[in-house]
Amino acid sequence: MKNILYAIIFGIVAWQLQGCAAGAAGAAGGGTTVVIDRRTTGTIVDDQLIEFKAIDAFHKDTELWKKSHINVTSYNNIVLLSGEIPEEGLKRRAVALARGIEKVRQVHDETALAAPSSLLARSSDTWITSKLKTSLIHAKAVTAIRVKIVTERGIVYLLGLVNRAEAEAATELARKISGVQRVVKLFEYRD
Repeated sequence: MKNILYAIIFGIVAWQLQGCAAGAAGAAGGGTTVVIDRRTTGTIVDDQLIEFKAIDAFHKDTELWKKSHINVTSYNNIVLLSGEIPEEGLKRRAVALARGIEKVRQVHDETALAAPSSLLARSSDTWITSKLKTSLIHAKAVTAIRVKIVTERGIVYLLGLVNRAEAEAATELARKISGVQRVVKLFEYRD
């Protein structure tokens, strides 16, 4: 397990350094993810490790893993749990496992008390996320890389380190996407 973790860390760091090198070389297109993202490179790595550790912890809890559909998203060490968990006790276990991961500052439990969603429903959610990401790429009021989008059951969750104007721009774009049931803002505000 330790070797796998080291391999993942090495891969993430190598990927991040590759982006920095491209940015330093003046890559065409205006920069890289690391330059645009308001999180530090260390925090980006921490977020990826938090997601990995949470999924690993859920997988080790056989009952939780087999009965549930859980997505883990970490942004700036704040975790969003989304998906479906069929029993209240399992929901509590999932939240406790996520909170127990080193460097997690907060956990938003947005899992539904329900059986796991169908592949068709998940495909619809993926489509909504893709449409919103495309809208953000073309938006002038907010940079797409600064907003993390998660969609579950037609509910769009927005995370990121943004100012209030950027948050409102992203929220309005999300509300205009066909199929969106609700928009939940989980932003951290810089202003």
